[in-house]
Amino acid sequence: MKRLALCSVLLLFSSSLDAADFSGQVVSVLDGDTIEVLHNNRAERIRLNGIDCPEKGQAYDKKAKQAASALVFGKEVTFQAYGKDEYGRTIADVLLPDGSNVNHELVKDGWCCWYRKCVPGGYHPR
Repeated sequence: MKRLALCSVLLLFSSSLDAADFSGQVVSVLDGDTIEVLHNNRAERIRLNGIDCPEKGQAYDKKAKQAASALVFGKEVTFQAYGKDEYGRTIADVLLPDGSNVNHELVKDGWCCWYRKCVPGGYHPR
């Protein structure tokens, strides 16, 4: 149990060291866990860190996308980025102006699953 607690603390500490913050307006919601934000005058694709929403064609895919859209579309949000995934998308936690974590809100509302086992930063490749 102590080993697990120590590993969790080290993972959180190392993840926060790799993170970078930036802000931008959400210009597109591709699905429940992938959005685009205007950053440095271009749309940057963001994969929400640590979550997995239904894919296109799966049950509740449209509702998950609508839930994500309701939370972020057109809003200025802050991203805590952890790097890139195998598709070149930025992996990030998405924060609303009031400090709410969009990733957590989507899990809490039941639109996606949270990965229990994850690489630093939380994203678990498929």
